[in-house]
Amino acid sequence: MQSANMLLRKIVRSSVLPFAAQHGMKKDLFPLSRTLSLSLCLKQDKSREPSEKLDLDEWKKVMKSGLQEEVSETVSEPKELSGLAAARETLEMWRLAGRAVPENISEEELKTFMECPSKSAKKKYLKYLHLKELHKKNDKRKMREKRERRLEDQASKTDETKKNSFLCMWSSTMDKAYNWRAAQSMIFGQPLVFDMSYEKEMSLREVTNTVRQIVLSESCNRRSADPFHIHFCNFKDDSLYHREFVKQYREAWGRLLVTVTDQCYTELFPKDKLIYLTADSPKVMKTFDHDKIYIVGSMVDKSIKTGVSLARAKRLGLETAALPLEKYLLWSTGAKNLTLDQMMHILLTLKDTADWKKALEFVPKRKYCDFVNKPVKELKKTLDLINTLKLGKGREEGQKQFAKSYPKKYKLK
Repeated sequence: MQSANMLLRKIVRSSVLPFAAQHGMKKDLFPLSRTLSLSLCLKQDKSREPSEKLDLDEWKKVMKSGLQEEVSETVSEPKELSGLAAARETLEMWRLAGRAVPENISEEELKTFMECPSKSAKKKYLKYLHLKELHKKNDKRKMREKRERRLEDQASKTDETKKNSFLCMWSSTMDKAYNWRAAQSMIFGQPLVFDMSYEKEMSLREVTNTVRQIVLSESCNRRSADPFHIHFCNFKDDSLYHREFVKQYREAWGRLLVTVTDQCYTELFPKDKLIYLTADSPKVMKTFDHDKIYIVGSMVDKSIKTGVSLARAKRLGLETAALPLEKYLLWSTGAKNLTLDQMMHILLTLKDTADWKKALEFVPKRKYCDFVNKPVKELKKTLDLINTLKLGKGREEGQKQFAKSYPKKYKLK
């Protein structure tokens, strides 16, 4: 039987295949399965023709490039893993040596630790994380003690019915009222823009501080009588800003009553209505304009980089303004930069009262001596006292600085 099958195959190969190659396939000559098998055989025979030759040099190049890509992919991951492992070993050694090192550290914090340029910078960063961890533990301990005291007070009190003429206002009711105001501001409120395009200008720690200040600003705005309609412009998904906001708000981030967009504010509003608030502006803000749209740069710079927001406003061709701090305050020391939540308090107070003295009360008192509207003799006494306590021999320089700031109105004798 096997010999008969072998003989049949030889006959088909010697007679049928040359006929099919010359005259093509016939429908009635073979069944469908046979035609498929013959077509496969023909394709195999055609692929073996000597006219088509394989280029060995090209094949070697392709194989080598593929191997190099696979090797680079497999080597890059162990390098990162080895760097993280080495950083963890360094942390363990420093912890055993008695240095200020946090007990728990995330991968992002480890990468930031590895990116520190010097050993002293790494020590400072670890000390910051250690103190942050201690503060969290202390807060948790205080909350636990407070909860225990509250439970003890509730257990010690009797079940006497309390009578009070005042209505009980729950915090959830107040939150609903605040959210209703914020929802109304998104339709009828004056826009206030936070420029979120300064991520490259800051470190991870500075971005974290910026987001915390914006969270405080949003909370202050939501609790005000006439809140702003807050816009986060130039906001990119999966950016450092976005990650920190999700950390701060958690599930509430999706329910936040603000406008978040990746568009620039020049695309959303007309340029003639935009005013960029920056401390470096040569133009001083005189009054609060309810028809204008104010822009605040979302940046916290520990090194105080001057002119960054002013340069951005000039590139976009926008009007700029600075707060009149020297006009109303006798400035003492330090830069005239304020935090974002302080700016929010000042703008809300100006919007409600139009009173600069009330608004500038939110400026930290360590930065100025007093308000300018007091008598000159009192200002002179205050300035002399500060010079004797802080400057010592630099009393004359302080007086010169006072005369330079207020040459027309006041004279020191």
